[in-house]
Amino acid sequence: MIKSMTGFSKTEASLSGIKITTEIKSLNGKGLELNFRMPRQIQHKEMELRDFIRNNISRGSIFVNITIETDEDLPSFSINKDIAIQCFDELQNLRKTLKIKDKITMDNILVFSDKISYKENKFDEDTVLKLLSKTMQQGMKSLDVMKIKEGQNITKDIIMRIKLVQDNIRNIEKISSNRVPQEKERLRNRIAHLFESDEIDEHRLQMEIVLLSDKLDVSEECVRLSSHLKFFAEAIQSSDPAGRKINFLLQEMNREVNTIGSKANDTTISQLIVSTKEELERIREQIQNVE
Repeated sequence: MIKSMTGFSKTEASLSGIKITTEIKSLNGKGLELNFRMPRQIQHKEMELRDFIRNNISRGSIFVNITIETDEDLPSFSINKDIAIQCFDELQNLRKTLKIKDKITMDNILVFSDKISYKENKFDEDTVLKLLSKTMQQGMKSLDVMKIKEGQNITKDIIMRIKLVQDNIRNIEKISSNRVPQEKERLRNRIAHLFESDEIDEHRLQMEIVLLSDKLDVSEECVRLSSHLKFFAEAIQSSDPAGRKINFLLQEMNREVNTIGSKANDTTISQLIVSTKEELERIREQIQNVE
């Protein structure tokens, strides 16, 4: 089964005044690259989350964004007393340096409230981890559904192009099989024309015909290409991730097509080769999106 590497999911779960939102985005990538953004309260679970994703995804650049929200009555306001004292001392020193008579007040210190105060969310860890597990599992399922759906569209397009390549190969085999006797007769006539009054060396002629036949015969390449196409079609229908395998098979198919093209000394075959390479290139573009 082909899966696209691109997809997105967003899942939410709430319990006891705590809400967790998990967004998972998957983009194309040569290997598996994982990127996380999460609150510091759950950063110690990152390795577990990485293992969880590795067990479900084989390729792609994965971006995971996790946020935690709570009811308004849960956050508590705190002041960093050490920083507040340091702020007061600095203001006192500045007052003396500038010879300012006014005393330092609380209002002066609160100007720096962003430095000395913070809001701290107190979470029940068991609840948070339970919600995190739920959103990650649901998120991966939703992401997988999207990737499978997109993969089905890619598969339909690839299968259509495989059939076009198979038709081209059958036509090439048919034309090639008819060319050997034609070229044999053409060679005989040319030699007979060149040596009208001399006796033709039949043995030498047969050797030339064998060499010519070997140059014109592309049946071996066509058989290998057909075999690659068969394995390719099986790979895209397999339940295992097929991205790397079909990429390798595509390289082998291009190699066989190039060999056939180098042997072909026929306009019709050359046109079929060009058409085949165009279809293989379109397939190559599609499999860049495959996991």
